[in-house]
Amino acid sequence: MSDVQPLFGPMLIGVFLNMILYGALVVQSFFYYQTYRKDAKWIRYFVLYLVVMETINTAFDMYLIYEPLVQRYGTQRAVTVAPLALNPDALVTVLISVPVQLFITWHIKVLSGSNVIPGLIAFFAICSFGGATATTISVSIIREFARFHQFDSAPIIWLASSYLADIIITSTLVWSLRSRKTGHSETGDVVNRIIASTIQTGAITALFALLDFVLFLAIPNSTANFLVDFPLSKLYSNSLLSTLNTRAGWSNTLKSRNRQDNVLFGPGSPSGPSPNSSRDLYSHQRRSVFTSTNIELRVPTVTTTIDAIDIDTILPVDLKRPRDLEAAMGTTPDHMGDGEGDLGVRRVVDRP
Repeated sequence: MSDVQPLFGPMLIGVFLNMILYGALVVQSFFYYQTYRKDAKWIRYFVLYLVVMETINTAFDMYLIYEPLVQRYGTQRAVTVAPLALNPDALVTVLISVPVQLFITWHIKVLSGSNVIPGLIAFFAICSFGGATATTISVSIIREFARFHQFDSAPIIWLASSYLADIIITSTLVWSLRSRKTGHSETGDVVNRIIASTIQTGAITALFALLDFVLFLAIPNSTANFLVDFPLSKLYSNSLLSTLNTRAGWSNTLKSRNRQDNVLFGPGSPSGPSPNSSRDLYSHQRRSVFTSTNIELRVPTVTTTIDAIDIDTILPVDLKRPRDLEAAMGTTPDHMGDGEGDLGVRRVVDRP
């Protein structure tokens, strides 16, 4: 393998793709943290974990191509011995891909209530982790490019298991979504969009894992598989963030601010999409809290409890404004809740 072009060409292109997808990951992460501030903390920490691991992965890949083309330029070692940063590549990849697969698998289990399919996905994900760990150990011991096929079994287990896990995940999500169709045109359109998005994102990771597997076996004494191997981890993290971020689009399609079922986050998830306008979101939350709360009206002779006031039909005023409330009820608001989750009106006292 003395020819530099077939040796470093696929590796260099793979590093370029990795860095391009890293840029997309940064943008998606920024959008996620700006839009979904009310997501569960563990989900937000998980996204942070992915960003940190992808940053480490990108740094390794940059040094991986810098070492032979700059540090060892013109030496025989550069074209015969694998770069040092190639050793952790497989392990860092599964430290990203496996958590993403298990993250989706857990939500599939919550939705389906079954342990069979999630258990199968988890089995293949763990197998891919074991295969990638063995690959990292093997590359650390066998450093010469020409001898890489002495440890074929490890990368085969890693990539084949990852591919099977992705296929099962995609198929299960599509089936779950199709079973949730209601027959209404608006919701049906949203479900069709989610199905298309699920197939696209799931199929991409499965396709790249399969191509990595095939190229490794079909073209011996070559680095062609690195063309798809290096950007592989970025596809997993970008796919997950794409799914998280498109929730707002699904909500806008429904043209409703009601909570909606999400195949990844369950029925009426609090991790649902945030409206685009912060003012609309604030008004909607105050209105929702107010209408779902008992309001106690204190009058001189009797106390009356009104449940679930329909603001639009009974009190067609903006109850956030004291003057409108006073005009509607002939009373003076004693206290208006300003904190998140506070009552719209805690106590209304008759005007003396």
